[in-house]
Amino acid sequence: HVQLVESGGGSVQAGGSLGLSCAASGYTYSSYCMGWLRQAPGKEREGVATIDSDGSTSYADSVKGRFTISKDPTKNAVYLQMDSLTPEDTAMYYCAAHQSPGPCLVPTPRPELFSYRGQGTQVTVS
Repeated sequence: HVQLVESGGGSVQAGGSLGLSCAASGYTYSSYCMGWLRQAPGKEREGVATIDSDGSTSYADSVKGRFTISKDPTKNAVYLQMDSLTPEDTAMYYCAAHQSPGPCLVPTPRPELFSYRGQGTQVTVS
């Protein structure tokens, strides 16, 4: 049973930074595509970033140059460092996983390609 647990959300002023963490369990971590998704009130869920088993990454255009996805295989963890935050980044952020490279092979992260998602952590930028 795949479990993804996010942490690190909170409130920050525009221009500030936040780091999110995702603790993953229940699968062979190394073979999965991992990612972060977000959903703002009244908006559709969108892909933010992905990282594959080799460490290759992709980002939504809206966060390129500001957000960084990374992972620590020894801890089965995935991270999202968010810098230069704006109010438009306010959303619930979800850790996501898929048991094959598929979601990591497209140029822009697509939330519908992921099989698993955590409960989310709220990020508010004012």
